[in-house]
Amino acid sequence: MATETASPARRAAVELSRDGDRGVTGPLQGHHHEAYAIVLPPGNPLGEGYARGKLRVRREGLLWFDRRTFASEDQLLMALKGRVSRIPECAEFTGEVFLQGFVEGRTLRDGRFWPGRLSGRHVSQLGALFGQLAAIKHGELALETLPEVESRPPVRDGDTSGFLGGLIDFTQYEVYQRNIGEFGSLFDRLGVSATSLNGLRERARGLTSRPFSLVHGDLHRRNLIVDSRDDLWFIDWELAMIGDPLYDLATHLHLMNYPECDALRVKEAWRGAVEAARPGGCDGWEQDLPHLLAFKQAQSVYTDVIRTAVALLLGAGALALVAGAVTVGTGACPGADGAAGPGPSRLRLARAARKVQRVLAVAKDALGLPTVPTQGEIRAAYGEWLRERAARRG
Repeated sequence: MATETASPARRAAVELSRDGDRGVTGPLQGHHHEAYAIVLPPGNPLGEGYARGKLRVRREGLLWFDRRTFASEDQLLMALKGRVSRIPECAEFTGEVFLQGFVEGRTLRDGRFWPGRLSGRHVSQLGALFGQLAAIKHGELALETLPEVESRPPVRDGDTSGFLGGLIDFTQYEVYQRNIGEFGSLFDRLGVSATSLNGLRERARGLTSRPFSLVHGDLHRRNLIVDSRDDLWFIDWELAMIGDPLYDLATHLHLMNYPECDALRVKEAWRGAVEAARPGGCDGWEQDLPHLLAFKQAQSVYTDVIRTAVALLLGAGALALVAGAVTVGTGACPGADGAAGPGPSRLRLARAARKVQRVLAVAKDALGLPTVPTQGEIRAAYGEWLRERAARRG
C-alpha cells in the first residue's frame, strides 16, 4: 500500500515500526479499532518479552452493542499492571500514541482448541483472572470515564439489580430504540417489540447483592490467546467496567457455548476464585446466574439481527466489520458477488436465516416470544427489509 494512500493509522504504524512498511502487519481483524502489529522501534518501550507491539486507532461512527465505561483501554491496562496477570503490556510512546504488547499465539477459536475441551491449565488460569478482577474494588481505579457515563443513573456498590437494569436500558434505548428507524420493521417481522425486555426487568429486581469489582465484559474465544508456553492471555479490554462479578461469568459462558462438563469446571473455578478474593462476591450466584444468562441471550438477538442485516446489505466483505460493531451506509444492496445489485444471494439469505433463528430460539423464553419464526419467515423478513430500504433510497 502506497504511503500517500494509506490511512492515518497505517501511516503512524509505518512511522513507528523499526522496519518501516516491511515491519507492519495488518490491519488486524478487529471491530472497534483499526489495528496493526509493528516491529518495535529501538528503545523498545514495552520492555523484554515483546518483539512486536500493537497500534490501535478507534474507528468512528460505529454502532455499539455493549455499554462502555472507560475512556482509554490503554490507560486501563497500565493501571492493571501488577494486579492482573497475562494481559498485554502497554506504554505511552509519544503524545497520545500508545503501544500495546502484541501477544504471539493462537486464539481459543483456533482449530487446535475449538470446539474441543478446555484444558485444566487454562481453566485454572481463567479462574485466577476472575479472582484478580474480583479483588479490584469499586472506586479503586481513578481513570477517566466516557462522557456518557455521567448521564447514567448512579448505581451504588452491590446493587446488582440496578446494574443489570442499566444493561437492559442500554439494550432497549441505545440499541433498539435509537435504531428503530432503520431496523424497526425488521424487528417487528421477527416478533421482537418494545415490550420484549419487560420480563427481564422483572427478573432483575430480585437479584442478590454482591460487592462490585472490575469485569472484563467480553471474554470470548478471540480474546483468549494461548502462547507458546501454553499460557492463557486476556486481551481486548474495551468493554471493561465496574459491576457485578457474576456478569463476567454469565458473559463468558454465553459466548463460549461450552459443553456442560466444561461449563461446570469454569463455574467452580469462578466461584472458588471470587469467594477467596472477595468474601460475599458469590452470594446468590446459582440463583442469579440464569437471569444474567437470559439477558445475554436476549442481547444477542438485538445484536445479531442488526449485524446480519448490515452484513446482507454490505456483502460478504463486510462480515469482519459487522462482527462486533457496524456502521450503516447508504449505498445500494449488494448482489451475490458483493457488488451493488438487487440483493443478497439465496445462499447468504439462507445462512442468515439459520443464524438468526438459532439466537431467537435460545432467547425465546428470555424475550417472552410466543413462537420462533421459521427460517422461511426470517428469509422473507430480511428480503422485505432490504427491498424497503432500497426503495427509500431510490
